[in-house]
Amino acid sequence: MSASAAALAAGLIGTVAAAPTSPPKTTKTPAKSHAHKATAGKKQAVSKFRQHQLDQLKVSAPGDEYFGHLKLSYLGINNTFHDQTVRAGAFTTNPGILSQINLADDSLRAWANRYPKDPELARSYFLAIKAYEKVYIKDAQDKAWQYMHVLVSHFPKTYFGKLVQKDLTIGFTEHYFAVAEPCPTPSPSPSPGVRPTPTPSASPTPEPTATPTTAPGQPGVLILTPPCVPPATPTPLPTLAPSPGASGSPGPIPSGAMTPTPIPSGSASPASSASPTPSGSPSPASSSSPPGSPSPSPVPTHHPRR
Repeated sequence: MSASAAALAAGLIGTVAAAPTSPPKTTKTPAKSHAHKATAGKKQAVSKFRQHQLDQLKVSAPGDEYFGHLKLSYLGINNTFHDQTVRAGAFTTNPGILSQINLADDSLRAWANRYPKDPELARSYFLAIKAYEKVYIKDAQDKAWQYMHVLVSHFPKTYFGKLVQKDLTIGFTEHYFAVAEPCPTPSPSPSPGVRPTPTPSASPTPEPTATPTTAPGQPGVLILTPPCVPPATPTPLPTLAPSPGASGSPGPIPSGAMTPTPIPSGSASPASSASPTPSGSPSPASSSSPPGSPSPSPVPTHHPRR
């Protein structure tokens, strides 16, 4: 029994040792996860147009930032220039319109000093040029000429820069009015019946008007002649007319004092006179009792009996 048991145990051990072992399982990592890990630490690629937009946002003014004395945003500046250009019509010399344009220009200059590379400045400069062109005053025309060169030099590749460059190539002409002269004084009309004798005089030769030539790099100039200014006539001050009954009036004022009528000397008792006459009356009033009338008889007095 012991020998057979030992043989059986030896056979079992050999069978277990000869059994094949299974290989370990390995999991394959997908290629996408490796690519994601490789690019996780790197910056994603951006298109050129998107990069250009991001660069412009860094130098642009925020929409809720305000500039100048009126505290205008860039939209308020553009709206002011556009509105005053419409109000001006073909041209104007209205100081109220010019004042509004100058206030918007003050905000524009404050904006350009803080954000000199803001791409929206090109549009605002263009609108400022169009507004100043409508004002026929020399300072406004010079301002338009100045902003044309600022726009061309700072923003030449923009749409507005190309438009202004085309205008400069064609030629820019400043328009403003000359100083108004006073109107000539009309000569006095001759008296009727007198015929003036004409005096022969030589016909005056008109002086040639010099046409201004445009210097290189300077705008053309067209000076307009305004209508003459009539001479101012002094306006007389109004005088107050005297009112009746007021102090200082020329008419006499009747007084309230009454003068009695004299009584004739022949009468014994004072008689009732007529109504009193004011002192201003020309003739004295006649007495009711005629002169020389007899005096009345005394009335007897009765005494009572005792």
